Amino acid sequence: MTDRDRFAGDMDRNEVEIDLNKFMDLLQEKSALKDRIRELEDEGMKNPHQKWIFLAQAIDSWRIFPRAFLTVYIFLLYYTVMWFMELPEPSFEQSGLISIVVGAGAAWFGLYAGTSGSSKSFKGEEKK
Repeated sequence: MTDRDRFAGDMDRNEVEIDLNKFMDLLQEKSALKDRIRELEDEGMKNPHQKWIFLAQAIDSWRIFPRAFLTVYIFLLYYTVMWFMELPEPSFEQSGLISIVVGAGAAWFGLYAGTSGSSKSFKGEEKK
């Protein structure tokens, strides 16, 4: 090794002497490595399914399925109650059916009203 390729300096004072050209080469190499790391990180962050994840988050935040289920339940409740009220002499089985359909409404509404807070705590978000 020549004197130009070796490091020199005072080790007691934490000083190092290096050739300016070698120092500039080291800086350029370090900069090139940092640029390559940034490129690799960007490529790693690209998720091919990210559009589906955004769609799922939108559906979750809009609460589409609970609202659709409640709409179907209200439709079912309306028609079964109208059917029951038109019966001249309802039987025990028919009144039991209506009792179950009406009672299920409380469960549906309880699930709908209670899902927003519990899903946020499940996901690690704070309740407001």
